[in-house]
Amino acid sequence: MSGGDAKKLVRSPSGLRMVPEHRAARSPFGLDEPPWVPDKECPRCMQCDTKFDFITRKHHCRRCGKCFCDKCCSKKVPLPRMCFVDPVRQCAECALVSQKESEFYDKQLKVLMNGATFFVTLGTSDKSELMVCRLSNNQRYLVLDGDSHYEIEIMQISTVQILTEGFTPGGGNTRAVGMILQYKVPGSEEEAQMKFTAGEDFSCNKKLSAAWLAAMHKVSK
Repeated sequence: MSGGDAKKLVRSPSGLRMVPEHRAARSPFGLDEPPWVPDKECPRCMQCDTKFDFITRKHHCRRCGKCFCDKCCSKKVPLPRMCFVDPVRQCAECALVSQKESEFYDKQLKVLMNGATFFVTLGTSDKSELMVCRLSNNQRYLVLDGDSHYEIEIMQISTVQILTEGFTPGGGNTRAVGMILQYKVPGSEEEAQMKFTAGEDFSCNKKLSAAWLAAMHKVSK
């Protein structure tokens, strides 16, 4: 593991977290731990209004920081956006959000990091280059490798437009065949554009390219 991607184990009131040693290396998908609502400010459960006492104990949701009784905050769910090592206690509402995000981390994020092959066209050029596109290990950059090499910071991407084909007026399935990406050029307020097109030849796996584009669409959301 390179120095820039090094991680350390830290303990917080919410649990153990594996975080980057340097804040600049944080994933753009990460979330900061929320401040907990002070115990003295929540005499009752913030969901069901049950009064806390010696028997009914209070618990804090690790995602929103609010205070709940055990019944309203009993689920322990993975929370990769905060880098928790183990599943952590969350209220019902937050648990639903975290469960949906876990699918992204378990499936789409891995697809993006494995990469796929596309013909890439810069701006209004009529020439394209065959390149392997993938998400960097620290999830901060979109890396493109071919005869040329590009790295686009995820946080600088302003628009992701997925190109599809197969739609008919009467309905029918569509498939992702490409993408138009707009992003800010470092050190400038100008925007640049790249067009990604899945190759038609046998060497380009269409299914893999379509899965990569679908995952990229998730990132844009």
